[in-house]
Amino acid sequence: MIWKLNAVKTLSGTVHLPGDKSISHRYAMLAAIAEGESVIRHFAASQDCHSTLRCLSALGATIVEAGDDVAIQGRGLRGLRAPEKPLDAENSGTTIRLLSGILAGHDFTCSITGDASLLSRPMGRIIQPLRLMGANIEPRERDLPPLVIRGGSLKGIRYSLPVASAQVKSCVLLAGLYAGETTAVEETVPTRDHTEIALREFGAAARVSGGWIEVDPAPRLRARRLTVPGDLSGAAFFLAAAAMVPDSDLTIPGVSLNGRRRELLNYLERAGMDLCVENETTEAGEARGDLRARYSAAFLKRRMPDIKGPEAAALIDEIPILAVLGSQTAGGLEISGAEELRVKESDRISALAVNLRAMGAEVMEKSDGLIVSGGRKLRGADIETRKDHRIAMAFAIAGLAAEDETRIHDAECVNISFPGFLDTLKNIAK
Repeated sequence: MIWKLNAVKTLSGTVHLPGDKSISHRYAMLAAIAEGESVIRHFAASQDCHSTLRCLSALGATIVEAGDDVAIQGRGLRGLRAPEKPLDAENSGTTIRLLSGILAGHDFTCSITGDASLLSRPMGRIIQPLRLMGANIEPRERDLPPLVIRGGSLKGIRYSLPVASAQVKSCVLLAGLYAGETTAVEETVPTRDHTEIALREFGAAARVSGGWIEVDPAPRLRARRLTVPGDLSGAAFFLAAAAMVPDSDLTIPGVSLNGRRRELLNYLERAGMDLCVENETTEAGEARGDLRARYSAAFLKRRMPDIKGPEAAALIDEIPILAVLGSQTAGGLEISGAEELRVKESDRISALAVNLRAMGAEVMEKSDGLIVSGGRKLRGADIETRKDHRIAMAFAIAGLAAEDETRIHDAECVNISFPGFLDTLKNIAK
């Protein structure tokens, strides 16, 4: 599928986001190993989260979907059953990494695989700690999927994360539910804490102290009725669009404002964007509220603050759209410490450099990031997404501010995280 986009005069109205992917994954997995029926409202529409649902169903959980509400009949902590065939995580790194932690604690053998993109993504970062806990895991080669997991008795460990990764942290914490003693994970760079929050909501004992997150084994998890807030990573594209397109004024209600995710808003406010948070509340441990973003000519005359160090880890999913936004500010943007982008759904550093250059931006690619020179009007181009949803959405936004037509190839990949993205754009374009 090819999307064809042209510049718009302005953007205005209300943007309704799908449910947060990260939270939806975690709620579904914990609901499947809880006791009783959980109901998850505003569950993410993304293909990735539905990959998780299909895997959980294959493991014996009864799942009923009604619109964006999902009811999951849990099977208890150790009640999942061996699937009849390999589990398919499709494109979802979150599914394969987090679910591996749960499978490692179950007394059966199964394999978990994915699509061509997922089969090229490294799993050594979860294999190592799970093996330390006593799990038997066999990758295909070079620590790549498919993974064959022979689950069973695990032991608790104290594990310092070698890379800043919420997925690795979550995998170990979930495996810790099945260990013989307390499991602890240390992170020197804080990552999103949805797993810790969700564990407590379902009844597990999860504690945070001095950079260490501990989880006690063998909890009795209880079913919950929960509502997923809107996806802040999805909001990022519309916030950037409002900043780039003259006279724009957008409202985005019910967005996740989790403290570990809020770095995006802190960054944009520090950069000088006209952005405000309204009606903030907390539900089930997760902050949420409404965002309003407006165009500001003064913002585009500035240089965006460099993204580096811990901030790069906190903004890793938003860097593609921030790089596009940086190309339209007078002073540009430099990104460092983001080498993790090389092993996402695509090599996002390379994809950003190639496509920004195609649209007329001046970009220098680094091993761990980019230097994006600003101040150049973008021109329409053929965008090669490499079937990466965040690249597709970032350059769709770029197309709204570019001269001539922009063509987004393999645009259907946006369904991985945001089905209906193009329709949402059309609804606010004037």
